[in-house]
Amino acid sequence: MAASRLPPTALTLKQFLRRQQVLQLYRKILQAIRQAPKEADRHYLRDWAREEFKRNKDTTDEDAIRMMITQGNLQLRELERTLRLAKS
Repeated sequence: MAASRLPPTALTLKQFLRRQQVLQLYRKILQAIRQAPKEADRHYLRDWAREEFKRNKDTTDEDAIRMMITQGNLQLRELERTLRLAKS
């Protein structure tokens, strides 16, 4: 007998927009990581980013999500700055 599955819950507009922000941040981080000069560094940073996002994927508290997006943007800026310095 097949297990019955509940239909996925529809996202509110606010949740949808927040999800888009998170996905955009993730893409920007991965894009920045591609600029790392060494393959080993790119691999390490990709794994780090993937794990951070996976670890927090089930968070539903709106304030916590906003805080994590802010932290992620700060980390992205720091990563970009560090990669620019590594290139010079």
